[in-house]
Amino acid sequence: DGEVHISELKTGSTEMFWNPTSEVRRQRLKRHIVLFEEQTDFESERLWQHVTSAINKGDQHKATQEKFVLEEEQRNAARERRESGTEWKPLLFRHDAGTNEWHYKYEDLRPWDPLNDIAQFEKDGILQTMERHLSTRMSNHKATCINNQMTRHKRSAKDCRRRKTSDQPSNHSQNTESSCSTPESVQELSDDDGKYLGFESLCAQCGKEMNHLKEIHSAVLSLQKAQQDIHR
Repeated sequence: DGEVHISELKTGSTEMFWNPTSEVRRQRLKRHIVLFEEQTDFESERLWQHVTSAINKGDQHKATQEKFVLEEEQRNAARERRESGTEWKPLLFRHDAGTNEWHYKYEDLRPWDPLNDIAQFEKDGILQTMERHLSTRMSNHKATCINNQMTRHKRSAKDCRRRKTSDQPSNHSQNTESSCSTPESVQELSDDDGKYLGFESLCAQCGKEMNHLKEIHSAVLSLQKAQQDIHR
């Protein structure tokens, strides 16, 4: 929060490198944290509360003492797990035996896409990105629904051919097969392709997800317009 200067030792000149002006502070992202009373025992703010309090009071001895208490409790817990043969299974991290390092299970290392990514948020310890377009999960679910409907449609058409072939003389089998049609190949399916091919409408989850994403997109556009008005 303070000014940072760069000093040239040879010439003795100094120039401003960083100045957190009131305008800079105003543009900062707001910090959102879980209320203290809603935090679990192992969340950092609650776990280290006594150490933090001692540091804020300038009591280095007390802070060191509280830190030692926490670390000793962790050592004892680890010792008890070893003696009882209990395996420690972290919820959010995995251990890489090759590098002997811990990695966040749900890490997303792709670059931020300002045209598609709306916001990043945490839910149950998992970092997620809200996107403008259908997520991969939603797209896969939608494709699964359509594929299932295509399978049922083809099976029905096949049964239809089998019934007509068995009911008619063999010399009419070619004509009866042509009376039941089934799509030979489908390259791509759009939102309306299911209706065009005579399939059922998409499942309720697909419809609900799509409506929810439309509402989010509309809200984002409204916020962007408000920001533009404020800048003007």
